Amino acid sequence: MIHRYKQNGFNIVIDINSGAVHAVDELAYEIIGLYEENSFDDIMKKLEATYEKDDIKESYDEVKSLEDNGLLFSKDYYEEVLPMVNKRNPVVKALCLHVAHDCNLRCGYCFADEGEYHGKRSLMSLEVGKAAIDFIIKNSGNRRNLEIDFFGGEPLMNFNVVKEIVKYGREQEKLHNKNFRFTMTTNGVLLDEKKLEFINENMHNLVLSLDGRKEVNDHMRKCIGGSGSYDLIVPRFIKAAESRKQENYYLRGTFTKNNMDFSKDVAHIADLGFKQISVEPVVGPDEEPYTFKEEDIPAICKEYEVLANNILEDMKNGKDYNFFHFMIDLTGGPCIAKRLVGCGAGTEYLAVTPEGALYPCHQFVGNEDFEMGDVWKGVQKQDMRKEFENCNIFAKEDCKKCWARFYCSGGCAANAYNTNNDILKPYEIGCILQRKRTECAIMLKVAESLA
Repeated sequence: MIHRYKQNGFNIVIDINSGAVHAVDELAYEIIGLYEENSFDDIMKKLEATYEKDDIKESYDEVKSLEDNGLLFSKDYYEEVLPMVNKRNPVVKALCLHVAHDCNLRCGYCFADEGEYHGKRSLMSLEVGKAAIDFIIKNSGNRRNLEIDFFGGEPLMNFNVVKEIVKYGREQEKLHNKNFRFTMTTNGVLLDEKKLEFINENMHNLVLSLDGRKEVNDHMRKCIGGSGSYDLIVPRFIKAAESRKQENYYLRGTFTKNNMDFSKDVAHIADLGFKQISVEPVVGPDEEPYTFKEEDIPAICKEYEVLANNILEDMKNGKDYNFFHFMIDLTGGPCIAKRLVGCGAGTEYLAVTPEGALYPCHQFVGNEDFEMGDVWKGVQKQDMRKEFENCNIFAKEDCKKCWARFYCSGGCAANAYNTNNDILKPYEIGCILQRKRTECAIMLKVAESLA
């Protein structure tokens, strides 16, 4: 399988199975498009009115050489290794600790129901936090590096417990030959100097929530009293990013139907001095006015192209920053298992509620049908665990024929379930946008390599 596209003056051809990317001239681009279903003589007849015969022959031979070397029209060997992937018996390597089912913002698109997750407001106790640490150690096998994400709601509303959980984790990692990497996601309302100092000393990564321009952010991300949060949090976020030397953090925003010119929000965030940026499309109920509809997709895809061109221009002018969805590794990338199964929700990655219940990931929390067990007894619903373990690109009919399947690994299971009631039926709008983002990311790599 190959994928051909044109963007920003480049003719790009991706060989899906090998991962090889080719920037080619117009003649080679046309030949590759005809190659599989036409003989050399047929291709010559189709192109000789436009190109010189010797040029056609030379370009055809180059395409044939790429095929012979496994860099074009290569064999799909991934399905052959799937049985080995399915037998790997994955261990738990990451937990998302919902230390606070409460929040001090009232964001209009919040999937967590203003922090309550369709339940009640509650804070995780230290007892539950310690049990979660014990659980992941017990269920991580021989894996040494483990991840703990402090999440909410707003985790800074339960900061004393966060500190004690970190302390307990550090004690236990020495006893069990583990290494915990802690992460926190915060809206910044309670982010003062003392908390930032602790975070910088103990958190491997920090996620800061800001949607972009003041009017965009304040339209959806409001304080409890109804005022916008921008003026309160931006100075704190700037200080946080600078204190971390512009590394090991993300300024993460959400764009909605209200700001489909989101390239301007990325530009605004970059102008504020942030170097690690992620602005992602909202996923919400169809009836909500901020949710994207099918007719919005062409405009969003076009905006991604605008954003990619802006980033390319900024790169040329020496203004460097990373946009998460355009970051792509064409030389190595994730291992085969990760390419096939994705994030590991429900197997390698689990979410823990304030009461200690286990869910496949943070986006399933609140749906009691997906409660899998708890941190004391472990995973009780082994059939559900197996269902998530078998959630791979070859189990999804839509993924089998998609050229981008090895870049997104089948997409988000929660988005699939929430839109189609089936973790094996991907969220269609998300798929379209993922393909466009991948095209933009590869175009930027091509431009960088040819600069």
